[in-house]
Amino acid sequence: MAADISEKLLSDKEVKLKDKLWDETKKMWVIAAPAMFTKFSTFGVTVISHSFVGHIGSNELAAYALVSTVLLRFGNGILMGMASGLETLCGQSYGAKQYHMLGLYLQRSWIVLTVATTLLLPLYIFTTPILRALGQKEEIAKEAGLISLWLIPVTYSFVASYTCQMFLQAQILAYWLPNIGQLMFVICGGCKETWKGFSSLAFKDLWPVVKLSFSSGAMLCLEFWYNSILVLLTGNLKNAMVQIDALSICLNINGWEMMISLGFLAAACVRVSNELGRGSAKAARFSILITATTSFVIGFLLFLFFLFLRGHLAYLFTDSQDVAKEVQQLSPLLAFSILMNSVQPVLSGVAVGAGWQSIVAYVNIGCYYLVGIPVGVVLGYVFKLQVKGVWVGMIFGTLVQTIVLLIITLKTDWDKQVLLAQQRVKRWLVEAKTNADSQIA
Repeated sequence: MAADISEKLLSDKEVKLKDKLWDETKKMWVIAAPAMFTKFSTFGVTVISHSFVGHIGSNELAAYALVSTVLLRFGNGILMGMASGLETLCGQSYGAKQYHMLGLYLQRSWIVLTVATTLLLPLYIFTTPILRALGQKEEIAKEAGLISLWLIPVTYSFVASYTCQMFLQAQILAYWLPNIGQLMFVICGGCKETWKGFSSLAFKDLWPVVKLSFSSGAMLCLEFWYNSILVLLTGNLKNAMVQIDALSICLNINGWEMMISLGFLAAACVRVSNELGRGSAKAARFSILITATTSFVIGFLLFLFFLFLRGHLAYLFTDSQDVAKEVQQLSPLLAFSILMNSVQPVLSGVAVGAGWQSIVAYVNIGCYYLVGIPVGVVLGYVFKLQVKGVWVGMIFGTLVQTIVLLIITLKTDWDKQVLLAQQRVKRWLVEAKTNADSQIA
C-alpha cells in the first residue's frame, strides 16, 4: 500500500515537472522566436550589404567593415544598451500588473535616446579624421567617411526600433513588425492596458530612466565596442587590407548568428523581470535554467556546423582567394566564438532583467579591457600571431566574463531580488501618484 502511494506521488511530480517544463518553454519561445526573427532579418540587411560591397573591391570592403563594425556598432551599442533599461522598467512593472507605467517609460525613453543620438552625430560627420588618428590607411579612412554620412538616418531609426521592441517584448507580444507598424500598433489601441496616450508626465522624473539607461548603455556598449577594438587593432597589422576583409567576414557571420543568442537574451530578460515583478523567485530561477540550456544546445550545434564549414562562406562576400584563405584559418576561432555566444548573452539578459546593469558594466571593464585586450595585443603583436592572436585574447576575455557572470547568477539570493524588484515598483508607483496629483492640482 505504501509502495503504491509512493509510486503515485512520484508519478504526479513527474507530470507536474513535464507541465512546468512545457509551460516555461512556451513562454520562452513566445519571446525568443520573434526576437530572433526581428534581429536576424534586420541584421541580414547589413550582411547582404557587406556581400555586395565585398564584390566591388577589397578597399570598399575594408571601408564598409570599419564603418559597420566599428562606427555603427559603437552607436548601435549605445542606443541598444540605453533602450535595454526599458526592459527592466517595463518588465518588472508588467509583472507587478502596473500596466499604465509602461507607456510613460516608453515616452521617456524616446526623449532620452533621441538626445543621445543627436550627441553621436559628430562621430559620423568626422569619421575620416577619426580613423586617420587611429592609424587606419588613408584610402580606407576616406571611403569610410563617405559611407558613414549615409548611416546618420539609420542611427535615428534605432530610437523607434529598439524602444518599441523593448516595450512590446515586456508584454510577451510578437514584435517583428517594422518601426511604423510598431508605433501604430502601440499608439492606436494595440496595447490598451499599457498605453494610455501621450502625457506631459513623460517629461517628469526622467532621472530614473536616464540613470538606468546609462547603466544599461555602459554594460552593452562595453560588449559591442570589444569587437570594434578587434577590427581597429587588425588595421595596424601587416597586410591590413586582407586581415580586415577576412575578419569583417567572420564577424558578420558571427554577428548574424549572434542575433539568435540575442533572442535568448530577450527571453531571459523578460522572463526574469516578469517573475521578479510578480514575486516568484522560484519561477525566475527555473526560467534561467531552461533558457540557458536551450541556448547552449543550439549554440553547440552551430559550433559543429561552422567548425566543419570552414572558409567556404567567404566567397559570398569576396572574390579574393587570399581573403578566403584567411577566413579558413580563422574559422576555428569563429566556431568557438559562436559557442561562447550561446551562454554569455543569456547571462547578460538575466542581469538586465534583475537590474544589475551597473555591476555587469564593471565586470565587462575588468574582463574585456583589463584582461581580453591586453592578452590579445601581446599575442598579436609581441608573439606575432597577427589577427589570430588578437582574436584569441578577445575570446579569453569573453570566457572570463562568462565565468564571472555565471558565478554571480549562481550565488544570487533570488528571494532578495524579488523584494528589491517589488520595492522598486512601489517607488515608481509613489512617484507616478505624486506627479498625477500635482498635475491635477
